[in-house]
Amino acid sequence: MTGRQLIDRRSALGLIGSASIPSIARGQAALAPQAPTDQPRDLVPTGADVGSLFLDIERLAASNQYPLSFLNPRFDRLEEWKKVGRQAVLDAFSYRPDPVDPRPEVVDRQDMGEFIREKVLFSTAALFRVPAYVHVPKNLSGRAPAIVDLHSHGGMYLFGKEKVIDFGRNHPVMVDYHARNYGGRPTTTALVRRGYVVITADAFMFGERRLLLDDDLKYGWERSKYSVEDARRLNRACGSKEDTLVKSLTYAGVTWPGIVTWDDMRTVDYLITRPEVDPKRIGCVGVSFGGWRTLFLASLDERIAAACVVGFMSAVKPMIRAHMDTHSFVHFVPSLQRHLDLPDVVSMMAPKPLLVLQCKQDELFPLAGMRHAVEKIAAVYEKAGVKERFSGRFYDVPHRFDAPMQEDAFTWFDRHLKG
Repeated sequence: MTGRQLIDRRSALGLIGSASIPSIARGQAALAPQAPTDQPRDLVPTGADVGSLFLDIERLAASNQYPLSFLNPRFDRLEEWKKVGRQAVLDAFSYRPDPVDPRPEVVDRQDMGEFIREKVLFSTAALFRVPAYVHVPKNLSGRAPAIVDLHSHGGMYLFGKEKVIDFGRNHPVMVDYHARNYGGRPTTTALVRRGYVVITADAFMFGERRLLLDDDLKYGWERSKYSVEDARRLNRACGSKEDTLVKSLTYAGVTWPGIVTWDDMRTVDYLITRPEVDPKRIGCVGVSFGGWRTLFLASLDERIAAACVVGFMSAVKPMIRAHMDTHSFVHFVPSLQRHLDLPDVVSMMAPKPLLVLQCKQDELFPLAGMRHAVEKIAAVYEKAGVKERFSGRFYDVPHRFDAPMQEDAFTWFDRHLKG
């Protein structure tokens, strides 16, 4: 038995304390090498969401030159570029299920005086039946222009399609939401009164497609029965699971933004089956997450004749420093920025009319990024020979789609879809 083994054994038996360890053993311990020290580094505040890793990420982002932008000299023909760009977006989405018949079903129909409101279900994929509301003006003289009204996020998961509808009697949390995000005037109701057929559907994770945890099953599924406090609690529970949803979908081999945009395109599939709708006069609009949905739907679906993006347009590089935590996981498309910036994506709407409305006081985006995006879209439309079909406007307001902005957007739609 070695001296060290003897010491360990006697210590285990409680026969000696550390003071009794022979000096030779203490000397050996003293000679043990120290752990290596950290490499020196200057600690400078970055003001970034990712702290000290920002400089590394900034350098990585700087290497992205967006090779599939139409402003790249390799592209001369608009349609050729759009084919390549759309393929890049769809590849990044990692979600392209087999086509299905919408198989629409009207589950409720109400006469609202000026218009008819229908609640419908339709298929966007073999696995999904999506709930939506369709609003149809009364006394149409023929096929009418239509709008796909894409609801926002706003940290409100319990409601989706209801965010853009005034039901007369709205859930109290929706009364507040409408006031803060839409100036108290939900857009679907305003648009149908203007003569448009309007459809709005729940995006995945919102409204009747939301998440409900096992611990919350006691609250039931019917939202009209929720108190304000119940609604807020359940909403917080949904928000706490965004990252879990993304992880789970990643292991399922798909992406959250891929599901959302695919469903939005399939919403157009259903919309053009409606006898009231003129399939050549379909527009789309949305604010915030609805603006994000609009920019992708408009860029990928040729059936969209005019699009208005509200409160979601910026070059992405300026956002990396301090505008990451202001956004939902649904806004991030893996690997897309290796090929295209967001203004490049929405520019695939060209040569059709595009309107982008920005809020100067919007804390979700850097003002420089918003301005750069508008300049880039304008440059794409100019290269395509249709610069007059793009308009970018700024309003000195926080993040919202209030009544004055709506009036500007709706007047613009009237010119392009009713004229």
